[in-house]
Amino acid sequence: MTPPWIEAMRLRTLPVSVAGVVAGCAYAVADGCFRLLPAALCLAFAVLAQIASNFANEYFDYKAGFDTQTRVGPRRGVSCGDISPRSMLLATAGALAMACMVGCSLIYFGGWWLLPAGVLIALGALAYSAGPYPLSRHCLGEVAVIVFFGIVPVNLTYYVQALTFTRSVLYCSIAIGLLGAMVIMCNNYRDIAEDRQTGKHTIATVIGHRGMAWLYFASGVAAYAMLGHGQTIASDAVLVLTVFGFLGLIRRDFSPAWCTKLLAITSLSMLLTSILLFV
Repeated sequence: MTPPWIEAMRLRTLPVSVAGVVAGCAYAVADGCFRLLPAALCLAFAVLAQIASNFANEYFDYKAGFDTQTRVGPRRGVSCGDISPRSMLLATAGALAMACMVGCSLIYFGGWWLLPAGVLIALGALAYSAGPYPLSRHCLGEVAVIVFFGIVPVNLTYYVQALTFTRSVLYCSIAIGLLGAMVIMCNNYRDIAEDRQTGKHTIATVIGHRGMAWLYFASGVAAYAMLGHGQTIASDAVLVLTVFGFLGLIRRDFSPAWCTKLLAITSLSMLLTSILLFV
């Protein structure tokens, strides 16, 4: 059995944060402005921020009663009694503090305006599950992922190396964000029955299994279109993933384990797509 703290990090989802940084670096390499140190700092910041967000999601979902011992997804350490709520809260604060320290070091490369940007990113990591209006419980989880795992990391990773923004990087960031949203779609598709029972509102609980299958497909096609200009190999990989995932979701004879596997496949495919951008 996977150790509780490792499970709480949700390793299946960490390629989502890595992909945005890799994509930004791919464009920096192509434009001849790649810098290893700021790129590495962006990677560390992205991974730590996502771990903090994952810890916060587990803690606040448990406090709100959304994670129960009967959940169909991967085991949750807090709800199963493997990790105390206080320990998870402290771990969330620790991971977020480490992310902030790494993020502050990027000011040297990109300027002081990155400080308020970093504050907004930190608040976004918490706002997904916490605060007066948690995004994941009000049908905004996919939107948050597009912004904080696509648009923000790709553009900022490129900026701290090139000190400018470009339209092509923006298009890529939207595509990467859409792929990240597809990861969340797999999670919410799997949890429709449980989320409806506990009162958690997601896009999936509103439009149902068939609607989510088509949303997954539409997001993949949109990502394909965003990458289609001059990125044939990467965009083709997105199209293959989209068709594979859609055919599986539209059948509706799914199992929770299968949905969890598709989540991992979509996450890894997102990372593969960003790597293929180098090609």
